[in-house]
Amino acid sequence: MSEAQDQNANSGQEPENQQEAADQQPNADALGQAEAILNEAGESVETEQDEVGEVVTELRNDLLRLQAEYVNYRKRVERDREVVRDNAVQSVLSTLLPVLDDIDAARKHGDLADGPFAAIANKLDGVLQSHGLERIDEPGVEFDPNVHEALLRQAVEGIDAEHVGAILRIGYKKGERILRAAQVMVSTGE
Repeated sequence: MSEAQDQNANSGQEPENQQEAADQQPNADALGQAEAILNEAGESVETEQDEVGEVVTELRNDLLRLQAEYVNYRKRVERDREVVRDNAVQSVLSTLLPVLDDIDAARKHGDLADGPFAAIANKLDGVLQSHGLERIDEPGVEFDPNVHEALLRQAVEGIDAEHVGAILRIGYKKGERILRAAQVMVSTGE
């Protein structure tokens, strides 16, 4: 007896349908197997897509982190370059202060009234001002120990107490940084 007949005998089906049942069973098994294969393939494709999605997300996050690190590095390098540049300018300006003192002394004595040396001194002043060098030479302002160095205390007519009575040596600053404090005489206000 064949398997189809055994199954029909056990299930109680009539022999007429045995041929039909035999024809349908291989098709049903083939369809079931095909569906099982497709389901397994679909599940494996979904798991592979999930894994690929996780890898893509991880790589994207790594790329964003690297981009942020690079941007921060560039900003830090630019900031460091600016600091080095400012320090170099301040160093050069500090070394020129004795020269500026000599030029100021020559101006006070009238040696720089006219002539080529006066033109050179004026150009030098202009260049140094373009680099941010500022003079601290105002009499009559309130004494500030951060900006002024008091050498004398003396009564000065028309100047209030604790104000700069006279500038003895000009001070210089670049921005907020004091290169050299002005040496001053402080008024006692008497």
